Order: sequence, then C-alpha cells, then structure tokens
Amino acid sequence: MSSPASSNGAIMPRIIIHGGAGNITRSNLPPASWHAYRNSLLDVLQSASHILSRPGATALDVATHAVALLEDNPLFNAGKGAVFTRAGTNELEASVMVSNGYRKRGVGCMMLRRVKNPIKLAREMLVRGEEEGGGGGQGHCQLSGECLEELAREWGVEMVEPGYFWTRKRWEQHLKGLRERGAEASSIHGPAVDQIPPVPVDILSDDPSWDGKEYLPQGTVGAVVLDSFGTVCVATSTGGMTNKLPGRIGDTPTLGTGFWAEEWFEELAPASPAIEMRYAATARQTSGSAARVFPLSDLQAALSECLSLGRTTTPYTPLPAKPTIHTEKKKPAKPHRIHHAVAMSGTGNGDSFLKTAACRTAAAMSRFSSPNLSLASSVNRVAGSGGELQLSAGDHWGLTGEGEGGIIGIELVGTDGKLVSDFNCGGMFRAWVDEKGRERCMVFEEEY
Repeated sequence: MSSPASSNGAIMPRIIIHGGAGNITRSNLPPASWHAYRNSLLDVLQSASHILSRPGATALDVATHAVALLEDNPLFNAGKGAVFTRAGTNELEASVMVSNGYRKRGVGCMMLRRVKNPIKLAREMLVRGEEEGGGGGQGHCQLSGECLEELAREWGVEMVEPGYFWTRKRWEQHLKGLRERGAEASSIHGPAVDQIPPVPVDILSDDPSWDGKEYLPQGTVGAVVLDSFGTVCVATSTGGMTNKLPGRIGDTPTLGTGFWAEEWFEELAPASPAIEMRYAATARQTSGSAARVFPLSDLQAALSECLSLGRTTTPYTPLPAKPTIHTEKKKPAKPHRIHHAVAMSGTGNGDSFLKTAACRTAAAMSRFSSPNLSLASSVNRVAGSGGELQLSAGDHWGLTGEGEGGIIGIELVGTDGKLVSDFNCGGMFRAWVDEKGRERCMVFEEEY
C-alpha cells in the first residue's frame, strides 16, 4: 500500500497496529468476540491517527500513545490484560525504537510489576538517554525489575499496585493452564495441582487463543508509525506467555527479535558515463615512428610495385591519416542516494522470535540484499508460511505453538511509505489506515 503523497515529494504519515497472533480460528473466535476486538482496535487506530494528522506529530509520540491505549484494554495481553506467570504474578515487558533521532535508538523494559503503562517507561528511557548519564539510566538499552521501577518513580511514570493488573479471565487461564500441565508444588513454579481451585470447563470457550488442544495465549500488542519527517517508530508491549517461569525474558524487550527500526541511504550505481563522439576537423600526418593508416587499396598498390620486376619503384610517401575519432568523457555524475527506513513489531511465540532474531533478520534481508529486497518479501521469508519462524519449530510445528507468529511493519523508500504484515498461524489481529484514508481491521487473511 503506497502513499499518493509521494508524487509531490511529501511523505504521507502511515500507521499499522496489532493485537496479537496465534491459533485463532472462526470456531474459537465467535462473532461477538471478533466485534469486541475489532471495535477496540479501530478505537485505538482512530485516536492515534488523529494525533498523527497534526502538524509536527512524531512517530514516537503516536506509536507510544497507541500502545498505551492497548495496554489499558483488558482484551489484550499487555498492561491491564497481562497474563500470569506460574507463580501467579505479572511480569510486564515493553520496548520502543526509532529509525533516527536518538543516540540510543532502541530500548527494552522487562520484569515490571508496578508500572501502569510499560510503554511509557520505555519512551522515557529512550528520550532521557540523550541526557548526561542517560537520565539516571546510564545510557543502558535494557533494564529490568526493581532498579528500573525506581527510575520510573523518579521520572514521574505512573505506578500502581500489582493487583491493578489482575483480571478474572487471565487468572482463570492461569489456573486452567496449571491444571492442564500438572504444575508441581514450588515457591517458584507455582502451587501443587491439588491446591489449584477448580475452573469451569467452558470458561475459555470464547478465548481466541484457546482451541481445546493448545493453551498458549500469545498476544503481544504493537504499533508501527511513519511520520511526515520520514522517521519510523515501533512500540511493543506484552505480558509474555501464560504460565511462563518467573524471570523469563521474551522477545518483546529484546533488541532485534520482537522489534526493530533502522534507516539507511542506498547508494545507487551511477549510469555509465556518456561518451561524446567528435571527429577531428583536419587529418593529421603520422610521424615516421608512429603507426600509419593504410586503406586496403593503397596496400595492394604498394605490394604490386614491390613485386614488379624491372620497374623502378618510387619512394613511399606517408598518406594522410584518416580522421581520428577523439572521445571525451563527461564528468561522472555523483552517486545517487535513496533514503530507506524500516520498522517492525512481532507477535506470537516469543522464544521462536528470539531463536531467529526475527525482526532484525528481516531488516537485514532487506538492507543487505543487492538490489534491496522489499520489506514485504523479507517479512514473508521470516514470518510467512514456511518461513524462518516456522522452520525454527522443527518437529514441534503445529503441536506446541512453537514457531507461530506474525510481523507488522512499514517500509519507506524515498518518499513512498508502504505497510507490511504477514503471519504463519491462524490469525493476527491488525488494523491500519489504507492509502485512501480508510480504517481497516482484519484477523485472518481474508475478511471475517
């Protein structure tokens, strides 16, 4: 989807958001649930698009605004709707990265339990990284736990008690997951099976990440935004995987795996220098030591004279040289450069994204291929059917949720911005504004 504004040299701002990916089917996503997700995504999209349309709006502000709204919505596995660890706690993660504008272009926050909106903390880390000492964060790109939450308090980021993140739906998913997997008694791994309260059998019947065989809600939220300045930004947030071990770090806060943004200038090879052909105005005589030019007829005549017996030969007089062709090379044109920028946010099985460095791999495919490979093609090779994510699952593909996921992104080439999305699983919640300004939302490859 390209921007019509590219024809006049202006960059048309673009936005795309996602609300998670996984084993989503029409049988486990009834119409009522679909409309709830759709309405929520479109509300966020509309709010963020309104800000993006303002003069001077930045991709960083818009992307973090969109993700903060998703964090506040308990439908999604981030912020208020985050899943639980095996110990019954919430450990939140978030990241933000810009293609240009900050020395520390990307940051990740992890193991948060009291920050209301982790994405806002990630933004503070990025922006304050410009200050002396990194605003207290020493310029680090990744921070976690209590130390990071102390910085959040100092920076004025809104804090809450851990109970704020509790939701009935996620708690019941947590309990059901423990029973399904036969949790062992451990202060780290969770309660013993006989200590887990019973959960109604059909409690998850409307959960789009649950199909009766697989219990792996893998919903991460994210936004990718292109602003009128040509900067792209990615913001991503999650509660992680249901019943993950406490202390587990996923792809969402890890640079290059669940998110990435960068820009570069592609040096285009200049065209072959033009050759100007010019004939000499007058023929010049060749010197005795120089090569002489003989028309074929003259050579035949000279040979006949040499071979004639009894005849007196006349000395050979150098013939005028044929007009000499001179070539003048024009000064080579300066190499033409074209501006590229890409940004991506991933969602799905985080361990698979970690194993493949998924988003950075897609960016590298695009940047270092010659000529540059489109981001759409690169994302397809990583997150599409049969791509690197799927291959990383090996024999576990289709059995455990490993390898499942999707990626959204934006590619800017010159002034032309294109939206990208691809996934290898049942569905991916995503919404965007198309090239005609229409708000769109889909979960499957086709309409619901």
